[in-house]
Amino acid sequence: MPDALPRDFYARPTLTVARALLGTVLCHRRGGDVLRARIVEVEAYIGERDGACHARAGRTGRTAVMYGPPGHAYVYLVYGMHEMLNVVTETEGRPAAVLVRGAERLAGGALPGPGRLTRALGIDRALDAADLCGQRLWIEAGGLARGERIARSPRIGIDYAGAPWVDKPWRLFVEGSAGGSRAPRATGTRPRG
Repeated sequence: MPDALPRDFYARPTLTVARALLGTVLCHRRGGDVLRARIVEVEAYIGERDGACHARAGRTGRTAVMYGPPGHAYVYLVYGMHEMLNVVTETEGRPAAVLVRGAERLAGGALPGPGRLTRALGIDRALDAADLCGQRLWIEAGGLARGERIARSPRIGIDYAGAPWVDKPWRLFVEGSAGGSRAPRATGTRPRG
């Protein structure tokens, strides 16, 4: 039985969940193996008013999972080739999710970028709406090492969203991790410990 984070971990404000996800361990059971990677970069997408959130157009077949309940995977295809994993947050009926952007393999090696991460862990759209409190795809508790710092910046690749959404510092990452994207500089950091 996996040691999955409980549903109430996800049933909180999206930015709280985004920060709490840093250092946790994403797990995917494939056959007899469990693939694991430590989450080091995330982005928050919050509600229908957020010009960068898929829910900006309202509830559709594609975005229905974002409307809850929390603690489920929202997996979609972008550019016709990259699968993206998001974690549904907040309360049922409020569309919000955290995109998992980067991770570090526990056995060594970085997985920067959400497409590379999902390919390496075998995560695809067949896992859309998967229960993250289940036994196939889940997240385990983890943490930041002493001296690791969390940094923030605007989200990546959302110029279409316009003001004020394009400037929201809703990308959070472990500063200096090889698993993070090569993108905008941090707007602020906070040390751990």
